[in-house]
Amino acid sequence: MASVASSTALISSTRVSPAKSSLPSPSSLSFLRTISSPLRSSLSFCSRRSFAVKAQADDLPLVGNKAPDFEAEAVFDQEFIKVKLSEYIGKKYVILFFYPLDFTFVCPTEITAFSDRYAEFEKLNTEVLGVSVDSVFSHLAWVQTDRQSGGLGDLNYPLVSDVTKSISKSFGVLIHDQGIALRGLFIIDKEGVIQHSTINNLGIGRSVDETMRTLQALQYIQENPDEVCPAGWQPGEKSMKPDPKLSKEYFSAI
Repeated sequence: MASVASSTALISSTRVSPAKSSLPSPSSLSFLRTISSPLRSSLSFCSRRSFAVKAQADDLPLVGNKAPDFEAEAVFDQEFIKVKLSEYIGKKYVILFFYPLDFTFVCPTEITAFSDRYAEFEKLNTEVLGVSVDSVFSHLAWVQTDRQSGGLGDLNYPLVSDVTKSISKSFGVLIHDQGIALRGLFIIDKEGVIQHSTINNLGIGRSVDETMRTLQALQYIQENPDEVCPAGWQPGEKSMKPDPKLSKEYFSAI
């Protein structure tokens, strides 16, 4: 499977001397335009097959970078297990989402919604991991509480314990003065690269439908690297070519 972030634009600076002829020299025709941004990421326009962002390694965490690895305790199937993010590299996509605290209000609606749709993610070769700063003992107690009483019941994916807050910090979602995480969600591809992130404030729940759609769009463009997905794209709908001329085929059909 081709990686969306398979190549990085060559950043160069070229000083052009006054030419005797009005025609540019062959060497001056070959330079690539320097692209800069506050995030120091580079857009790869070298070919239609490299229409992607690859960020610099010191910008972690950021879309286009390798996801920060972690190993932590988690609760799954009412047992304590170890979860290591890098173990999924080369095997599965990962939906990694953070939530503030166990035994709260918006959180169980998100956690159970992802669990109820887990089979759909599984068909897309994707694992789901939930993370909060609570202990595995708190996670276990919440899982052992039924939904009618504000609990989770059995879940189809692990709940990771981030009691040290190191995972939340490494993904940039930790509220330092409160010691809890914002509602961050990251889609990580099979190469371990973050391809999507959203961060909601504490009172705003996330959409499983939109997460699923974004995952499907990501997988589509990785399988079809010379195409991109327009706004609201759904599987089976028309994509577009990232080219001034070829894109007109899409726009003319609207």
